[in-house]
Amino acid sequence: MLATILAAAGIGGAAAPVAVDYEIGVVGDYRFRGVSLSDRRPAVQAGAQANFASGAYVGVWGSTIDEYASEGDPHGATVELDVNVGWIFKAGGLDVDAGLGAYTYPGARSLAYVEFPLSLSREVGSATLTVSGAYAPKQSALDRDNIYVAGSVDWRIGEYGLAVQSGYEDGEFAPSGKWDWSAGLTRHFGPVRAEFNYVDGDGPDTPPGVVAGLAVEF
Repeated sequence: MLATILAAAGIGGAAAPVAVDYEIGVVGDYRFRGVSLSDRRPAVQAGAQANFASGAYVGVWGSTIDEYASEGDPHGATVELDVNVGWIFKAGGLDVDAGLGAYTYPGARSLAYVEFPLSLSREVGSATLTVSGAYAPKQSALDRDNIYVAGSVDWRIGEYGLAVQSGYEDGEFAPSGKWDWSAGLTRHFGPVRAEFNYVDGDGPDTPPGVVAGLAVEF
């Protein structure tokens, strides 16, 4: 599927050197912006991303989810499949990542939607400071627009990583607005990545919890 996307984008030729990264793993709970999309049960996840020398990238990522159906539909999707395209570049001393993401749900096409993410990052010593946001305009699957903004700090010390993040969402997926926050520890063992994250929020669908995950990167 990734090769098809690259061909359609017209960026998969020999003139554009590309490195493709893959990963597959499992998490104890699939949390997205604080909300459990797997009903607080384990989820299997996998993804692939092609990174071009120009800074452009194309990726696909998927996860098992709790059954998700549109109103009046007796059958829903049990898998989320995302497609992301974007470009990473430097501007004003910042690393900028601008792109487009499509969230699809095989078996429930009426739920698919797109959003436009943007992040600005800067390294300060051993830490990376990031301010990010994502805007989803009103579309067939969304009765109104949706916006999410977040700030995070990541520290890398050898094979270890420590990250803290807080975000605010308002719109289609959070009509009254909601905050979420998390803190996590990551450790690499060669190609294997182990992580533990504490996730919480102030919304009814963001219960506190510790989420463990294990993935293989290659």
